[in-house]
Amino acid sequence: MKTGSDQKKRTTDDLLERRQKHFAGSFLMYQSPVEIVRGEGVWLFDRQGTRYLDCYNNVASVGHCHPRVVEALSSQAAVLNTHTRYLNDKIVDYAAHLAGTFPEGLDVCLFCCTGTEANELAMRIARTVSGQNGAIVIEHAYHGNSTLIGELSTCTYSPTDLPSHVATIEPPNTYRGSFRRGETDLAEKFASLADIAIKQLQDREQGVAAFICDAIFDTQGTLDAPADYFRQVYQKVHAAGGLCIADEVQSGFGRLGDHMWGFEHYDVIPDIVTLGKPMGDGHPIAAVVTSRDIADDFMQKVIYFNTYGGNPVSAAVAEAVLSVIEEEKLQQSARDVGFYLRKQLDALAGKHPLIGDIRGSGLFIGIELVKDQQTMEPAFIEAYTIADQMKDEGILIGSTGRFGNVIKIRPPLVFSKENADLLTQKLDKQLLEIVK
Repeated sequence: MKTGSDQKKRTTDDLLERRQKHFAGSFLMYQSPVEIVRGEGVWLFDRQGTRYLDCYNNVASVGHCHPRVVEALSSQAAVLNTHTRYLNDKIVDYAAHLAGTFPEGLDVCLFCCTGTEANELAMRIARTVSGQNGAIVIEHAYHGNSTLIGELSTCTYSPTDLPSHVATIEPPNTYRGSFRRGETDLAEKFASLADIAIKQLQDREQGVAAFICDAIFDTQGTLDAPADYFRQVYQKVHAAGGLCIADEVQSGFGRLGDHMWGFEHYDVIPDIVTLGKPMGDGHPIAAVVTSRDIADDFMQKVIYFNTYGGNPVSAAVAEAVLSVIEEEKLQQSARDVGFYLRKQLDALAGKHPLIGDIRGSGLFIGIELVKDQQTMEPAFIEAYTIADQMKDEGILIGSTGRFGNVIKIRPPLVFSKENADLLTQKLDKQLLEIVK
């Protein structure tokens, strides 16, 4: 006779079998997949009622199933949902509220549904306004999955398959890059690599339409660029006639702590900003934010319309998310809790030689694992194993980076110091276990 736990296991196994039969296009995290059925705040729950601390999910930016977001979605859905060719105050009010969080000049919003769509639209704008075709991206970048943006997502294919309209530059990795901490003029040295990319695109008669980059360098392993890096790259791109796009899908909405937007940490103002996942706490809404001049130039030459982009339900959800971030002071919390967490992690680095480097800001932190502190040989198996075993300890984290050896910590913004304590206690245990 099967026990209750056997029955639950069989149900999960059956779900996995049916997924493999009928579902495609997305991989499962962890060697033994976890079946999540409910979320609340920083916690996720599986079918058996096991609770997991979510240290990975920036999608649920203000926490899973935040009551105010749920109420905004359900109440607006009960009243109206339609496209943006009718006047509706919810859409306009949210656009004004969102634009008000940006520096002066970034004051026009175009809404869509996903980060991929936002980046696609940003590139269309850049190509139309600049009159050029080429794009400069960081090596091993990810910006989305459409055809155009997939070509800019260089982590998804071999460098030998790079299209002629795409040029890559080395990320400003001051830990293991071509130029390293302790050297002088790091910003200038890394920024000079953009000159090579610009010339490549010009030689191919593509020109430079845009430079697109996310300020936290997520897929490159979470990096802290030299302070003047972005300013110097932006100057070079502008001189070549291109526009600068800040992909804020990962680093935006207060996640990095000191500022609302990642690019503000580097004291630059991009021409175009793209937003995605965290904007709706998991509800599919995204946006492009730019200047009135750039938007008008684009719209005079191109007809753009997105049926679901900025619909009243999505606008109501996004307004609730932004209001929660402001009223619950989640940007400040990300700064304070992130600082506390970083101190805890720095203490772990002092006792675990496996930790080669810790980077990031606020509630977006990367921990690079190495087999040897001197050679910096990537410990990618260890990183994957620790992420998998942390799941069994009730902590959900991931791994990232070109070598897969960077543990990624990116929890909802409602993450607390108590949550940080639990995370570091469990991580300390696994770092000890992995070297036995």
